[in-house]
Amino acid sequence: MIHTHSLGRAARYYPERLALASEGRRSTFRELHERVAGLAAALRECGFATGDRLALLVPNEADYLELVYACAWLGVIAVPLNTRLSPREIDRVLLDATPHGLIRHSLLPAPTVQIGWQRVLDEEPLEPRGDSHPDAIYDPNAVLALIYTSGTTGLQKGVMLTHAATLANIQHINYWMPHREEGVYLHAAPLFHIADFPFMFAAPAFGASQSTIPKFSPRGFCEAVQRERVSHTVLVPTMINLLTQFQELGRYDLSSLKQLGYGGSPVAPELIYRTRAVFPNLKLLQVYGLSEAGFLTALQDDEHTPQRLSSCGRPCPGVDVHVVDASGTEVPVGRSGELVARGANVMGGYWHQPDETAAAFRGGMFRTGDVGYQDAEGYFYLLDRLKDMIVTGGENVYPGEVEAVLYEHPAILEAAVFGIPDPLWGELVTACIVLKPGMTLSAEAVIAHCRHLLANYKTPRRIEFSETELPKTGSGKILKRALRERFWTHQERAVG
Repeated sequence: MIHTHSLGRAARYYPERLALASEGRRSTFRELHERVAGLAAALRECGFATGDRLALLVPNEADYLELVYACAWLGVIAVPLNTRLSPREIDRVLLDATPHGLIRHSLLPAPTVQIGWQRVLDEEPLEPRGDSHPDAIYDPNAVLALIYTSGTTGLQKGVMLTHAATLANIQHINYWMPHREEGVYLHAAPLFHIADFPFMFAAPAFGASQSTIPKFSPRGFCEAVQRERVSHTVLVPTMINLLTQFQELGRYDLSSLKQLGYGGSPVAPELIYRTRAVFPNLKLLQVYGLSEAGFLTALQDDEHTPQRLSSCGRPCPGVDVHVVDASGTEVPVGRSGELVARGANVMGGYWHQPDETAAAFRGGMFRTGDVGYQDAEGYFYLLDRLKDMIVTGGENVYPGEVEAVLYEHPAILEAAVFGIPDPLWGELVTACIVLKPGMTLSAEAVIAHCRHLLANYKTPRRIEFSETELPKTGSGKILKRALRERFWTHQERAVG
């Protein structure tokens, strides 16, 4: 379904316009459509059927887009893997998703899980079949992709993103960040993130071309914007911070940039002011959303006033967001509670986890786990999280997952992981540790232990050792708030 409304539409209405420019490859919408049809035929020949999963461990590049399009065409469920995960974390996702096949880049780690069909993209690329092409599926409720997010217990959960939900995301993108035929969207944020994933369908739906960079760097970003005349992109605040401090920024012609979306981690107002100074003609869009629900609210450019900078904006048509108390009852304006949402963009559930799915909804509303309030004009403000999730550099880190790895070390008796404020990353993963009697351990050894088993962004950057047991509640749970509150004193906790 999503293919029909996206790439299929572009091939019908803008066949000779530039569709994709990446790694020196350039193709029109007609050429891209034909290649994707051939890739869908090749996947069918390799034994992929509707409902099968194809795992993708690939950096941002043209092949990535083409393979996801081919999956959408055939009804195969794409499983985009976070390229920053450790081999053990990748294995866990594969064991949960049970894909029929895996395509990866040789520079990225090979899993130890046995996958029947595998291809190393840059060594044995999947070649399109040029003869008969399968019909494109048309099933709004079919699952398009499994977007994996870490769970509070450390177990990763596959968010079932349907074709219909992706189409709803396209409509929301067009409301907040309209694309036009002459537009160029740059995939600078990781394609495996929900913040960027829907844009691969939104751009062709409106006749805009796309470009990619394999990994963000200020220089690589500027080169791509200048070369391809990029008009739209989405970045996480850490990327914006690095970009605005790039000493050679003035050497590049970035005048084509029209709109910049951002979100995914705490945003300091001074960073917004600095961005305004560096890009005075750039329209800014702050977006709040989740893997499970896509984009929920946004603060548009003309709403970036001093009194509104701490707001995450208002929902677009088709999305309902409310603030409720512990019983699920909506609270009055100005009173804080949990944000809940509903809309066609909300996930179909967690892959093969009915209990987790049931717990995520109440009364038909998705529970975000974020605490905030709404003002009299309908603007939402985030205050904190019901969960202890840390957002560092745009990536979500659940303390329980890191703590589980820490407890694997034989010298550690107790461990608590929490986020502390950091001007570059938003929040810094911090661990407070109590050692077993008679044991010694250095901070460097702790970090090395975690780095071997976790993605780099999940690895604690700061280690504190406690000579006494960690503070606990009456029921024996560690009081993380007591450990982290000294770091957050006089700090504004912005949750993006």
